[in-house]
Amino acid sequence: MKFPQIGPAFLVTAAFIGPGTVITASLAGANYGFALVWALLFSVIATIILQEMTARLGIVTQQGLGENIRNACKHPLLRAVAIFLVVSAIVIGNGAYQSGNISGASLGLVGIVEQLDWKIASANVVFPLLIGIVAFLLLITGSYKVIEKALIVLVGVMSLSFILTFLLTNPDLSALFSGLFIVQIPTGATLTVIALIGTTVVPYNLFLHAASASKKWNSTNDLPKARKDLYISIPLGGLISIAILSTAATAFFGNQLSIKSAADLAPALQPLFGDMASLFIGIGLFASGISSAVTAPLAAAFALSGILNLSNELHSKSFKSIWFTILVLGVLGASLGYKPMAIIWFAQVANGILLPIVTIFLLWIMNTAALGEYRNTLRQNILAGLVILVTLLLSGRSLFSAFGLL
Repeated sequence: MKFPQIGPAFLVTAAFIGPGTVITASLAGANYGFALVWALLFSVIATIILQEMTARLGIVTQQGLGENIRNACKHPLLRAVAIFLVVSAIVIGNGAYQSGNISGASLGLVGIVEQLDWKIASANVVFPLLIGIVAFLLLITGSYKVIEKALIVLVGVMSLSFILTFLLTNPDLSALFSGLFIVQIPTGATLTVIALIGTTVVPYNLFLHAASASKKWNSTNDLPKARKDLYISIPLGGLISIAILSTAATAFFGNQLSIKSAADLAPALQPLFGDMASLFIGIGLFASGISSAVTAPLAAAFALSGILNLSNELHSKSFKSIWFTILVLGVLGASLGYKPMAIIWFAQVANGILLPIVTIFLLWIMNTAALGEYRNTLRQNILAGLVILVTLLLSGRSLFSAFGLL
């Protein structure tokens, strides 16, 4: 089976629809109904703007974003700062969030097993290890095409599961469309808005997309294919997020039910909508967790290989050592049940600094003479500038929150 037009942007969708997105969208729906659906629409638009730039950069330069940042930073001090920020955010951030990806996939497996009335001893250790092995086997192939096709299947399963659950819960479509186009922030919802946008517009995906696009396509004639891939994949991710939020809004908002983690989502649906809804949630959570468990180490390897001037070939020892380190950290974190709050705090700070810096670097690079006729147009610069402004505001809010000032 061939996927001629689909590829790198599907990796981005597989990356941002992880357990973190599942629980964030679920909490948004449970606590505020359909009021925050507009934040997901904004997230999709912002992601398309930034990811189109990275895909174009990767195809035109045949290099990833990490290589382009390194090459653009001629001054030794500026280059050292850029390297420090990227390494800190990627290693610490991905290591911490990889635990969440694997834990989320494990919760999905637990939900599936419970529906089938199977008994698994020491599931909290066995499932994370099993998921780690599956991710390892996909990554160790060193084949971009194998990884790409596996993630396309996972995204397909995830999409089907969450959309079927959405249909089973029979949501209020008029409320959904009102929430989609009417911007409102209910009292106490500011942090949730930031979280919804932050789980979709992430710096890792900028590195992942540029590098994977450069491997998928090697001619500027392929730019239309890359854009078609983008315009299919990212809205699909947004649709999944909206389906999750809508399911939670229908099931929990105003029904005196509450959820505190992804583990609460599937069991709480069962008495309301039956075994199938609960099973679909379990399958979707598993697929979202394992797809992110593959893309997070891959993104880390592409980013660090580029910024540290290492080989970005999937078969190279340095590339394998990076993704293997992230994968092991994730499996250990999920198996031990360790909640690295200090590490997550640092990751929040690092990401808060990194995202606007990376987007500013990206905008700068997209206007250099090296890109020739493929430089940004005025419209693209204005749109990117608006996204950067929002990321600066979000980053400021994230930093203040991390330091306990808000």
